[in-house]
Amino acid sequence: LTSIQMLARVEKVFNREIELRAIFEFPVLKDFSAYVDRLTCPAQLATLRPIVPTSRDGDLPLSFAQQRLWFLAQMEGASAAYHIPFGLHLKGDLNRTALRRALDRIVVRHEVLRTTFALHDGEPAQEIGAIEASSFRLIEHDLCGHNEVEAELAALRGLEAGASFDLEAGPLIRGRLICLAEDEHVLLVTMHHIVSDGWSMGVLVGELNALYRAFLRGEADPLPELEIQYADYAVWQRQWIEGEILQQQAAYWKTTLAGAPALLELPTDHTRPVQRDFAGGFVELVLDEQLTAGLKDLSRRQGTTLYMTLLAGWAILLARLSGQQDVVIGSPVANRGRAEIENLIGFFVNTLVLHLDLSGSPRVSELLQQTKAQSLAAQRHQDIPFEQVVELAQPVRSLAHSPLFQVMFAWQNAVESSLELPGLELQPFEPSPHRVAKFDMTLSLQAAGDTIGGVIEYASALFEAASVHRYIGYFLALLKAMVADDAQTIDRLPMLSEGEREQVLYEWNETRAEFPSGKCVHELFEEQVRRSPQATAVAWEEEELSYGELNARANRLAHYLRELGVGPETRIGLMVERSIEMVVGLLGVLKSGAAYVPLDSGSARERLKYMLEDSGARLVLTSRSLSPMIREVAGPEVLLMEAEEWHRYSSEDPPVSIEPAQLAYVIYTSGSTGRPKGVGVEHRQLVNYVRAIGERLQIEAGMRLGLVSTYAADLGYTMIFPALCYGGCLDVVDAGRVLDASKLEEHFSRHPIDYLKIVPSHLSALLNSSEGSGLLPRRWLVLGGEASSWDLIQQVKQRGAGCQVLNHYGPTETTVGVLTYDTTQNDGGPQVGGMVPIGRPLSNGKVYVLDSELNPVGVGVSGEIYI
Repeated sequence: LTSIQMLARVEKVFNREIELRAIFEFPVLKDFSAYVDRLTCPAQLATLRPIVPTSRDGDLPLSFAQQRLWFLAQMEGASAAYHIPFGLHLKGDLNRTALRRALDRIVVRHEVLRTTFALHDGEPAQEIGAIEASSFRLIEHDLCGHNEVEAELAALRGLEAGASFDLEAGPLIRGRLICLAEDEHVLLVTMHHIVSDGWSMGVLVGELNALYRAFLRGEADPLPELEIQYADYAVWQRQWIEGEILQQQAAYWKTTLAGAPALLELPTDHTRPVQRDFAGGFVELVLDEQLTAGLKDLSRRQGTTLYMTLLAGWAILLARLSGQQDVVIGSPVANRGRAEIENLIGFFVNTLVLHLDLSGSPRVSELLQQTKAQSLAAQRHQDIPFEQVVELAQPVRSLAHSPLFQVMFAWQNAVESSLELPGLELQPFEPSPHRVAKFDMTLSLQAAGDTIGGVIEYASALFEAASVHRYIGYFLALLKAMVADDAQTIDRLPMLSEGEREQVLYEWNETRAEFPSGKCVHELFEEQVRRSPQATAVAWEEEELSYGELNARANRLAHYLRELGVGPETRIGLMVERSIEMVVGLLGVLKSGAAYVPLDSGSARERLKYMLEDSGARLVLTSRSLSPMIREVAGPEVLLMEAEEWHRYSSEDPPVSIEPAQLAYVIYTSGSTGRPKGVGVEHRQLVNYVRAIGERLQIEAGMRLGLVSTYAADLGYTMIFPALCYGGCLDVVDAGRVLDASKLEEHFSRHPIDYLKIVPSHLSALLNSSEGSGLLPRRWLVLGGEASSWDLIQQVKQRGAGCQVLNHYGPTETTVGVLTYDTTQNDGGPQVGGMVPIGRPLSNGKVYVLDSELNPVGVGVSGEIYI
């Protein structure tokens, strides 16, 4: 078709609605012409029910959007979260009479600005105020000549921003005109969202321009009368959304949102509060000319709009930040698809819910096509208001976050009206001292010449500005990578800057430190024996052994085991009660060159049998009281710690050559994720851990370290080996005390300890059964084995013990633990209720957080830990 023929066909549908999707579905003029023909057929035109004036005699219903805000107001009370503020700094000759007349006239023109809301027979209804009794409520303040003008202006700004609206009494639009000098004013206008939206602000500004100019010249109102009002739209909307249209669109949203996640779990700086407070902040961003041009070119190649391309980039960022591949994003639409309502003030804006699936490593081009399809489908089904979509999807409801989605993307493409009043120089004035954030994060962008600019608005209860700045850097990097190669899979798109990559890979892993790599733990113990043979090495109840005595006993056992043929890496099962003999057994096995396999007498027989068979244990050392149990399951020979024969052997250190790379012990995991796994730990690994944790805790000779956990789990090794290698005293707490707060407190009152390592749940149970600080050590409390909460840290601090608290993390395979976090770095104030960080690696440990492609993720971004 020629251009002239095309124009003729388009002329047929002048003042008719052409859906956005048609531009994409019929890019060829011939096909678009056929679409226009179908659109103008009588049957199709009959379905486009016009919006017409309705009677004002009966009750006028609220629109669906108004109804939702009305219900929220009943539940939450008045909230500044639903205020739409506007502020201007005016310099020059202001005609206050013309301004007042213009504002009054706008209220007269638009019924919605004279509307209040009341219950009629239990249902909310619109009540439209009479023209004669309605005017714009403009309060004037004169600060001319005042000494504290800035402070008074700030106070008035805060007063205006914080003043609530009464939906039943009204008015729902108001303003303040503040005179700073004869030729300087500040105008503040505030509307409640229930009668306005962003587009409406443009309508108000446009009308204010025309009316002020006319009244300034003494002319009449130049604006044409409005054919319909917002109340007519509300009635039409409820008639339109029914029958077949309702069924079709409802089916779409139910299908689209089926299985959508209830919460996008972005990495936050603060724990999510139980109820949103809507306090927010914002960070600006700019996409430079080169990136903007690249995005336009990418959009042309893929047949997408800039909105769709940027939405896809935003979805990639959210997926990478959260580690979730199922992403739900809200997106506001002006919902002004009918010509009749373009010039009305009112609450028309609707919110589309876009459900994007980023699983399966799609290419950039594939995700763009999916985003395009989702966007067009959502546009096609936008007649159903968001409020009804929520009811259809029936998401999990929570006061802590919004339903269906927590993150938005807004593309501002409406023509903005700028206020131009004759004789006045106008500058924007921030109307509110506080930013409101209705969602966790909202990205708002718009074209600005050859660039794209905007802001990220964020909930300050969740995020710090520094984190949002970092996320902007990630977003820009992803967009650049998308532009560079749309054939890449999205999970391979680079996101980190060179500086941050250097930081997370190298700077934070600068942990190299010298340690006695050529020695074994028992050799470090022997050095302590030579330094202080008379110092107490181990205590259990009232029994104590000095370093010299403990060494002598362990040596005798080692010589005995050697005579039985034990050598390097021979596995020896060790099952003894918590006592001094337990420590003798550990050291005796290590000194013999063998590797011990710790066994817990509380374990099931099947587990014990499996561990002995799987480890290939040759012997089992046990006590007389436990020997019947172990003989039931043990294939290997059973030796008693009380046996007379080994006590006759030499007390000298056995001359055993042990390589640091040989096994020190084999310890079994819990088996909570399958069968228990035996972890082999070498001497050099154990030595590195002992030296690293000893330096971290600043253990000194003579310090007392409490052992309240079983040696069959490596939790207790933070106390056992550092105590013996740094000249401390290991206090082995009797098993009968460790679960009884009063008995444990009584023991620690007689034998005060400097260090204690304990599982958080164990400590919490003890503290809940005790009121004092007698359960806590004097220097360091180490928490490990489970996630630690700030609530527990606060509980410890409230006891006034004065000890520092270290959170210690690491799987068994990394030798006890490799990460530590000193909780004194943060007082836990804003973190209460959340989990304590696991910290940074100890000496010679390297820790990375990587994505599914083994690329390093950014600070605070979800990924998998690699140690």
